[in-house]
Amino acid sequence: MLQYMVRTSHKPRPLPPGRWLVRQSWNDLLFAHWPVPAASIAPLVPEGLLVDTFEGSAWLGAMPFWMDRIKVRGCPPIPGARSFPHLCLRTYVRDQQTGMPGVCFLSVETSNLLAAAVGRAFYCLPYHWAEMQLEQRTERDFSFYSRRRFAGRPVVFKALYRGLGPTRRLAEKCAGTLECFLMERYSLFAHNRDGQPIRANLHHVSWPLEEAEAEIEQNDLAAAIGIRLPELPPVLHYSRRMAVYVWQAELLRPALVARPVTVAITPSG
Repeated sequence: MLQYMVRTSHKPRPLPPGRWLVRQSWNDLLFAHWPVPAASIAPLVPEGLLVDTFEGSAWLGAMPFWMDRIKVRGCPPIPGARSFPHLCLRTYVRDQQTGMPGVCFLSVETSNLLAAAVGRAFYCLPYHWAEMQLEQRTERDFSFYSRRRFAGRPVVFKALYRGLGPTRRLAEKCAGTLECFLMERYSLFAHNRDGQPIRANLHHVSWPLEEAEAEIEQNDLAAAIGIRLPELPPVLHYSRRMAVYVWQAELLRPALVARPVTVAITPSG
């Protein structure tokens, strides 16, 4: 049986309480980010969360990659889930009361229906079944294509991207940089079927980022949720591989449970 070890030496923050529920590896990721007005994002995030901003803008990120080594604790391997492409559109939020930063996925595309079912069942993520292809052309050079199935209008993402190798600037990223704002987040926020905000703890080592180049030939992800991207080139990063552990999702603020109250009654008369 494979044993997965959680590394904790990269940062002083402790592991979340309890045990992780889902383990997966994300491979050959492109991060393509655009600044967008926070007002355009706000209606799309769960109640109780605030859109997080950097230098006055919210940020929208498209992430093509491929996933493998998927494990749900206590369950057999997911059929057909040895490895498959994935595509996420995400933004960045904070808990309105505690200020805790996290990520909020606005859409997730996958070619694996069972993986989509797991994501919807455990984390209420907005998964879509898609026709997807990822071709590795050289060690850090990829061609990616995704087309959402059964969509009312075409939702296509098509790109060529490549990692350019690590740099000292990215290796020494620190607080106050855009890279820190985008990557140093260890909570996943969503809302359940009743519309209540939920949160799941995440754990992984600090993202090993590289500079990247990309030619994004078509990107319908933002338009599909009513957001217009600016006429600006995206901020690009690449990461080779990351093991991601996800804890069980819980209500952000559980409703108070009604309890019986003892009242002293003084007889009258």
